[in-house]
Amino acid sequence: MSEPAPDPRLQALISQLRPGAVRTVKVTGFDGADVLVQLVDAGGKEAEIGRIRGHEVSMRRMRHPSELFEVGQEINAEEIGRWREGELYLSARACEIPALRSFLLTLERGQVVAGTVAEVHNFGVFVHIDGEPNGLCTGFIRPPDLTWGWITHPSEAVEAGQRITAEVIITETRSGQVTLSLKALREDPLIRFADQVGHVLTGPIIKIVPFGVFVQLARDVVGFLHLSELTDESVKTPEQLVDEDELITVKVAEVDLQRHRVRLGAAGEADGT
Repeated sequence: MSEPAPDPRLQALISQLRPGAVRTVKVTGFDGADVLVQLVDAGGKEAEIGRIRGHEVSMRRMRHPSELFEVGQEINAEEIGRWREGELYLSARACEIPALRSFLLTLERGQVVAGTVAEVHNFGVFVHIDGEPNGLCTGFIRPPDLTWGWITHPSEAVEAGQRITAEVIITETRSGQVTLSLKALREDPLIRFADQVGHVLTGPIIKIVPFGVFVQLARDVVGFLHLSELTDESVKTPEQLVDEDELITVKVAEVDLQRHRVRLGAAGEADGT
């Protein structure tokens, strides 16, 4: 069976975050928290006007960009795009640390890197990627990218100080961060599980939500059973019918590789084939 097709929304995001060209600009003034600039390398043409939005000025904390720049100063900034009737927008923070930018530009989507877990939080995992500039932490793994299996906290997948190998998902010069994935280097367990459609299986309920329950079907495979499949009677919540860790027998109704979802039905459903 073939691999699931790439998510077009992710592809669009990656294209949007791809590093732009670096331009030399001169600071001409300030508009609130924004920095107004004029391109220096105009090649003899009339210098184009641009804008650096407040959140693109620096990775450092500041009250106002005038603390970092002064009118007439020349700086390097990365092109972001054009909005508001063609006005050029740039990012100074993307060029703020040359060594960091150089390192980030060596990484490409799909590249495999090694590193050491620095910190583990409920919102994700920070990773020191081998070769990154000293004093920085450039890698980050979102909880959904840690494992194909079901976890309630990232600490169930990795721990601080652990050596890991991961795949590069997105490199962002503007944030100075590399989004990584551990599970990208492992086969999606649903690819092999897809032939279980129509089969009746028994597994423990691992989570109860207002509209149904999640059932562990195999290692790293969890399916969802809607409340309506639990009973024909009118009930308000699944807790009235089942408990967590309770074994339940269900039928695999659908395996969606694109969305990485398994839909379950009542074990007594007819095959419909």
